[in-house]
Amino acid sequence: MEYLSVLIADDQALVRAGFRSILEAQPGIKVVGEAADGRDAVALARNRHPDVVLMDIQMPDIDGLEATRRIVDEADPDDSIAVLMLTTFDLNEYVYEALRAGASGFLLKDVPPEDLVAAVRVVAAGDGLIAPTITKRLIEQFARSAPPTTPPRGLEELTPREVEVLTLVARGLSNREIADELVISEATVKTHVKRVLSKLAARDRVQAVVVAYEAGLVTPGESAQR
Repeated sequence: MEYLSVLIADDQALVRAGFRSILEAQPGIKVVGEAADGRDAVALARNRHPDVVLMDIQMPDIDGLEATRRIVDEADPDDSIAVLMLTTFDLNEYVYEALRAGASGFLLKDVPPEDLVAAVRVVAAGDGLIAPTITKRLIEQFARSAPPTTPPRGLEELTPREVEVLTLVARGLSNREIADELVISEATVKTHVKRVLSKLAARDRVQAVVVAYEAGLVTPGESAQR
C-alpha cells in the first residue's frame, strides 16, 4: 500500500510526539523519521526521501532555513520533497527568506489537528499553501520588504495567457476560479499552471507566487477580486 511519508524536524520532543500522533492516526500517512536539529533533518531527508518535511524554523546546529535550502537543493527532480515550515507570529522576519529557500507553506505550531493533516496533504500534492489566510498574509507582508531583484528568470518565456494565469494564481484563485475567470476548462488551467511552473523552475504554486510579487504582477494587499 502506498502512503504519504512525513519527516518531522523540531527540537522539542513533545512537539514531535504530538505531530507524530496526529499524523499516524490518519489513513495513508506514515512518519518516517524525527530530527531534533537541522543537520539531522537534512541527513534523514537524504536517506529516507519523505514526501513532506515539517520543519521548525529555529533549531540548534543548523536552523530550519538552512536545512530547507539544503534539502531542496539536494532533492532529485523526480523525487521532490515539500517543506512545510512551523512558525509563530514572533518569527515573521524569517518567512520571506523561508519562501526563497524553497518552503511550500507555513503552519502555526498550535495548528488544529485537522488543519495539520490537510496542510500535509496539500503540499504533498504540489499545490502549496496559498489559500490559508496566514500564508497569504505572510507572503504579502514580506513582499513589501523583499530585497530588489532583477526580473525573475523564465518570466520572459511565458505567453500572455500564462502571465494571466500566474497573476490569478498569485491573487489566490483556485484552478476552478481561474477557469471561471478566463472562461476556459479547469483541465486547461492545470496545463497552463504546469507550464508556468516549468518555465519559472518553480517547485510549486507558492514559489510561483513569490515570482509574481517580485515581478510586480501583483502588489501586496491586492485581493482576488477585480
